[in-house]
Amino acid sequence: MKFFQVKSVEETHRFIHEMVKPLHEVVTKPLVDALHFVLAEDIMVRENVPNFRRSSVDGYAVRAKDTFGSQESMPGFLTVIGEVKMGQEPAKPILNGEAMYVPTGGMLPDGSDAVMMIEHCEEISALLNLYRQVAPGENLISVGEDLKEGSILLAKGTKLRAQEIGALASQGITEVPVWRRPVIGYLSSGDEIVPMDSIELKMGEVRDMNGATIGALVKQWGLDFVYGGIVEDSREELEKRAREMLEKTDCLILTGGSSVGTKDYSVEVIEALGEPGVYVHGISIKPGKPTILSQAGTKPIIGLPGHPASAMIIFSLFGKAILDILGGGEVKESRLNFAKVTKNIPSAPGRTDYIRIRLFEENNEWYAEPILGKSGLISTLVKSDGMIEIAAESEGVHKGDRVPVILFQ
Repeated sequence: MKFFQVKSVEETHRFIHEMVKPLHEVVTKPLVDALHFVLAEDIMVRENVPNFRRSSVDGYAVRAKDTFGSQESMPGFLTVIGEVKMGQEPAKPILNGEAMYVPTGGMLPDGSDAVMMIEHCEEISALLNLYRQVAPGENLISVGEDLKEGSILLAKGTKLRAQEIGALASQGITEVPVWRRPVIGYLSSGDEIVPMDSIELKMGEVRDMNGATIGALVKQWGLDFVYGGIVEDSREELEKRAREMLEKTDCLILTGGSSVGTKDYSVEVIEALGEPGVYVHGISIKPGKPTILSQAGTKPIIGLPGHPASAMIIFSLFGKAILDILGGGEVKESRLNFAKVTKNIPSAPGRTDYIRIRLFEENNEWYAEPILGKSGLISTLVKSDGMIEIAAESEGVHKGDRVPVILFQ
């Protein structure tokens, strides 16, 4: 295989979709522990929601035809025959010329087909003055209008967020079939890398910031993370540790050693870990060109650049896509469309550039302020809310251009 033949961003994503396959190992999780898991099958609606007709406003249950023609200059009149208590059934039905008070969410009495909002009427001594008319079905929710029995509540492949957990709870579902959550392993390589809890640094040493950053992203995306520590610059030791880590995880991430330096063994080690091997070595992108993507059997291997900013950006762009597929969900980016760029940003044609930006709102308009600086600077990451993409065919963007923003998640 010929290494370091760069791929475009589009080619890289296409290779990822071709090479990476979902785990598809089904486990059953209690609903209270299922957050961030991906559904392994469709979940059907077991019962109608609501299972009775309810009011969507505070007002009076009426027969719509009794309100026709009512207006402020010539109000209509109905007799109030009582009220509906929350959680209770109406005591009796509504007949012609009658109305019954009902709170938001209250059950509608038989005979009614609309609700008059309290803002549009006035009760005086059991006589309801109507200052407008309502149509049949107005201000009420019908049986099954929210969730219909027998329909799909949540589709297979849905990643469970708080709102999906709530929807499942509304149906009395206490456990769900989900894909097993991938376990992601991580190794840092380099003689200059020292543990993040090191008190004093010798000249030339740096703490393992990438281990903390990548681990935090993996956990933020709802996956399990195993930190394998730091490996010295030795091909034999790196291969040994990588094989050990790969055996107990579903995906291996390496940082450092992905360029063409004399002590960079990552690509050789990754290629030796198993077939089909490396399918991307170098992406036409800035920052993060020296990126390695590989596959050892069914297990993806990601070789990230050593610079923290480059590693985080590459992992957000391509690592997340790999982990989304591996976990059985859809590949999703968090984008804000659109923000105005506050400065001119030049770009070299033939290379996709990702520029870190700070977002701010002014006069009901979102703006993207470029955070400029060398690619390895930690401060540029801390100040950034996301990044904008400058396509390979573009020579840059101009101040005031509207651009999509990829949000850091």
